[in-house]
Amino acid sequence: MAYTAINKSTDYFNTKLYTGNGSTQTISGVGHQPDMTWVKVRSETGSHRLADAVRGYTKYIFPNGTDAEGTNSNNITSWNSDGFALGNGSINENTRTYASWNWKAGGGQGSSNTAGSINTTYTSVNTTAGCSISSYTGNGSAGATVGHGLGAVPKMIIIKQYSSNGGTENWYVYHASLGNNKDLLLNLTNDASNTVTTWNTTTPSSTLFTLGSGDGVNNNTVSYIAYCFAEKKGYSKFGSYTGNGNSDGPFVYTGFKPAFVIYKGAVGANAVDNWEMADNKRSPYNGIENVLYPNLNSAEGTGVTTRIDMLSNGFKMRTNGSDYNGSGQTYIYMAFAEEPLVANSGTDGVPATAR
Repeated sequence: MAYTAINKSTDYFNTKLYTGNGSTQTISGVGHQPDMTWVKVRSETGSHRLADAVRGYTKYIFPNGTDAEGTNSNNITSWNSDGFALGNGSINENTRTYASWNWKAGGGQGSSNTAGSINTTYTSVNTTAGCSISSYTGNGSAGATVGHGLGAVPKMIIIKQYSSNGGTENWYVYHASLGNNKDLLLNLTNDASNTVTTWNTTTPSSTLFTLGSGDGVNNNTVSYIAYCFAEKKGYSKFGSYTGNGNSDGPFVYTGFKPAFVIYKGAVGANAVDNWEMADNKRSPYNGIENVLYPNLNSAEGTGVTTRIDMLSNGFKMRTNGSDYNGSGQTYIYMAFAEEPLVANSGTDGVPATAR
């Protein structure tokens, strides 16, 4: 598949901040019509909520919890060409401040992918941005395969059971830096654990990902949603780094100025720590102090210890907290670009600068 350069990252990912009004409002300035919107109240304690085009914008699941899918027709009421509309639901309460992270997949619900032994109900896929969203029903068989449609090998996969007949399962995360026999749990602080029943010790291919028989990813007759991400030069990066435990922390090269980074301790004595998320809108200047935690319903931490700097070609850890820079600890991350290091693959673009 030919490489397509992404010169304007906001065509496919953007963070948008807003203040609730307790009524109805349209949130514009996203830069595209989202197919996945993740919202967190910043000013108060409250659960993360995630909606996608495959399940529908009135359906939400909680990244920090195990509950099955809920429905609220007064949260997101539509996705629009430059953002989304809100009703008077729980993500639009008056005077509360919110962050939303928005991804572009295939521009709608999509269609069934029949490449694997389990056919997806729907797959919405954007091969340029390396993002696909798929719903499927588990069969309970180790070695079952599911088509993701990316045409490239996923570097990160996040799966959540969402139907009520599956009980209350965790969010399971595959990360290429950890390999095919380990998983992380997005809603918990656990370090990476060895497992056969999640990914069946099989590395994803450019067409398929493989499931074990674990209830968290492949319980018979239970419905799941899978968010799959392939790496795209100048736009997204999924890797790992090793902490050094001091204020001159490791520099992580991404090849672009990051707009959004999620990181988590995965391997090491102090790897049982929170996930953290940083972006260029809540913290528009270096160093970044405003943090949210995907596994917690906490309000935003402001004025806390400086975490990282967003640079023109990556990010750098600035202090020695165990959440992000413990000595000898291995951390995984996912990052999306504010802009590429040089637009147009270096042919005629302007170099990015640090903030």
